[in-house]
Amino acid sequence: MELSPLPLLLLFLVLISNFQSGHTQDFPKPTLTVRPQSPVFTGDSVTLRCELDKITGWEFLWSKDSNTESPEAETITISRVKVSDGGEYRCRARRGGYYTHYSKPVAVTIHERPKPKVTIKPDHHVFRGETVTLRCDIYNGGVTSWRYNWYKDSSTSVFSERQEHTFSSVTESDSGKYFCYGRETGGSRWSQHSDEVTLTVSDFPKPTLTVRPQSPVFTGDSVTLRCELDKITGWEFLWSKDSNTDSPEAETKTISRVKVSDGGEYRCRARRGGYNTYYSKPVAVTIHERPKPKVTIKPDHHVFRGETVTLRCDIYDGGVTSWRYNWYKDGSTSAFSERQEHTFSSVTESDSGKYFCYGTETEGSRRSQHSDEVTLTVSVPRAVLSVSPQKWLTEGDPVTLICEVNGSSTGWTFSWFTVTVSESRNDYELLSDSSRGAGGKYTVSSADLNHTGVYVCRAERDKTAVYTTYSNTQPLWVTGVSPPVSLIISPSRTQHFTSVSLSLSCEDQSNSDGWTVRRYTDSGRLKDCSSFLRGSQTGSTCTIRSTSSSDTGVYWCQSESGENYHPVNITVHFGVILESPVHPVTEGNNLTLRCLYKYTTVSNLRADFYKDGSLIQNQTTEMIIPTVSKSHEGFYYCKHPDRGESPKSWISVRGESKNYNHS
Repeated sequence: MELSPLPLLLLFLVLISNFQSGHTQDFPKPTLTVRPQSPVFTGDSVTLRCELDKITGWEFLWSKDSNTESPEAETITISRVKVSDGGEYRCRARRGGYYTHYSKPVAVTIHERPKPKVTIKPDHHVFRGETVTLRCDIYNGGVTSWRYNWYKDSSTSVFSERQEHTFSSVTESDSGKYFCYGRETGGSRWSQHSDEVTLTVSDFPKPTLTVRPQSPVFTGDSVTLRCELDKITGWEFLWSKDSNTDSPEAETKTISRVKVSDGGEYRCRARRGGYNTYYSKPVAVTIHERPKPKVTIKPDHHVFRGETVTLRCDIYDGGVTSWRYNWYKDGSTSAFSERQEHTFSSVTESDSGKYFCYGTETEGSRRSQHSDEVTLTVSVPRAVLSVSPQKWLTEGDPVTLICEVNGSSTGWTFSWFTVTVSESRNDYELLSDSSRGAGGKYTVSSADLNHTGVYVCRAERDKTAVYTTYSNTQPLWVTGVSPPVSLIISPSRTQHFTSVSLSLSCEDQSNSDGWTVRRYTDSGRLKDCSSFLRGSQTGSTCTIRSTSSSDTGVYWCQSESGENYHPVNITVHFGVILESPVHPVTEGNNLTLRCLYKYTTVSNLRADFYKDGSLIQNQTTEMIIPTVSKSHEGFYYCKHPDRGESPKSWISVRGESKNYNHS
C-alpha cells in the first residue's frame, strides 16, 4: 500500500522529534576533579580530569572563566602554575555531533608561594655565652599550620623543625649561615627557602675610645668621646674618669663648653645582658684656658681718608706655636684677612667700622677667643654747598654760595665750579674767579642773567693732601626784565601728562638756532635735550616724544658761549594736572586755573582748588582770579574726589612796571 506524501512527512517529523528528545535526556554529565585541592602555590603542578564512567569514543572540551572551549585530553596538567592560571574551570564531551552536559564548575586558586623571613635576637653578631633565638615566620599563602625546617651552612640535614630555635649559650661553632622553609602540616604544599642570615659569635670585644678634637682643648670648646664597638647593637655603655666608678652613658659622650676641671683620664666598656666587655685603652683629655687676642691700630683709631692704617692681632700663651689669624669687621661672618697684620694702604670711609680678630691653630682645630672690638674711624671730609638767601633770583638780587666741610672748620682752601654737560655726562668747570671764594663763601652782589646755572664746590687741606669730594649741586635760577631769549613751551603750561609729546623752543629776536635746551632734575643731574631718553634737538627746539615722570625738572636755554637764560620749572605727572600759566602773571590781570585729566572726554574736571594747602574754591571746572596782586603768589593745586590731586605749581606775580619771568 502506498502512502500519500503528506502522511510520510508527518511520520518523519515525529521520528526526528522522538530521537532528539531521547538524545538530550540520556547523555551523561561529566565529573571534573582537581589534584591537588586548591589553593595551590605558584610553581606547583595542577591536574584536572574530566570523568565519564569509562565510556569510550569521547572528545573532551575545556573552558576557563566561561571563555571559548578548546579540545583537550580527558586529563590536563598545568606544570609550574602562575597566579593567572587560577580561575573557574568546566568541561564536557562530544561524540559525533552530540554533546554532554557541562560538568559542575571547579574553582582553582593559585597563591604566590610564600617566602619565610628569618629573625635573629638579640642581634646577628653576639658573643660567647649569650642566648640567641632564630625565628622563621611565613606570612600569607592560606596555610594554617606549617612544619618548619632549619638548615645551616647549606647542609642538607635539618637540625630543627620548630618555628623558633634557641641556642641557650652560643659558642664560636654556632657561627654560620642559616635559612628555613616550611611544609604544610596536613598537606603537600611548601614555602620558598628564606634568605640566608649570618650569625657571628665571637669573644667579648675591647672597645676603642676616641676623642675629638685631639687634646689639649681650650675652655668653652666641645669635646666628644666615642666608645666604638664595630656597629654591634644592644649595648649599654659604662664610662669612668680618673678610675672612678662606672656610670652608664650613651655610646657617644659630648662635654659642651668644657672647663679645666673636665680634664682627666677617661675609659669605657660596654654591657649587654649580664656580660661586660673589656675596658678600652684610657685616653687623657687636657683642657687649657682659651687665650684672648689683643688688637692694636696704628697710627691711631681715628684717621683721615687716604692715610695708611695697620691692624695687628697678638695672641699670648695657650700652648699653640703657630696661628692662622682671622679678621672680621662689623659682625660679618666672612674673614677679610688671615694675616697677623693687615694694612690699608689708603683708607676710605668704607674702612670705618668695628674690627676684631681671633686665631685658629695652623696644624690643628684649636682656636682662641675673640678679641675685644676696636673702632676705626675714617674721617671723610665732605663739602656741603648751600645757597643764601634762595636759588630763585631776580636780576640784580644778591646771592651767596656757602661751602662747608662736615666735621671740620679750619685749614681748608675752597674751589668753585659750574656743572657742564660733555658727551651726555656731567663735567666740572672751574670758575675763572674761583679764588674769590677761597674762604668758603662765594658772593655775587648783583646777580646777572648768565649766573643761571648749577654749581659745586670742593676743599683741600695742604698739610695732609686730603681732598673732599665734589659737593652736592646747587642751582641758581635768575630771571630778568628783558632776557635775550624766551623758552616757549607747547602745550603752554608748567604741568604735563605722562606719555605725551612736549616741545620746548628757545626763541630770540633774531630767530637764531644757536641755543640748546638744558634740564636739571632733583637728582642733581644736568642734561641736554639730545641725552634725554626720548628727546631730540632740532635747531633751538627740543622735542620729548613721550614724557615720563623722570622728565620733571628745571629747563632753560644755553647759548653757544655757555650762558644760561630763562629757567622754567616743569612737572610731568601720571594723573591729574593743574593748568596754569608758564610765565609770571602781571598785577592787575586775570589768573585762570583748570584741573585736567588725560583719560576723560571732558576737557577739564570739576574739582576743588587749593592755595598753600587751604581750600579756596570747590567743585568748579575753572577757577578765575580777577585783578591779581602780589598776595596771590603761592603754591596752587587742584583735587578731584575720584581722580586724585595734581602736583603743586608756584604762581608768581610781577609788578606792572617789571617784565621778568619766575616759574
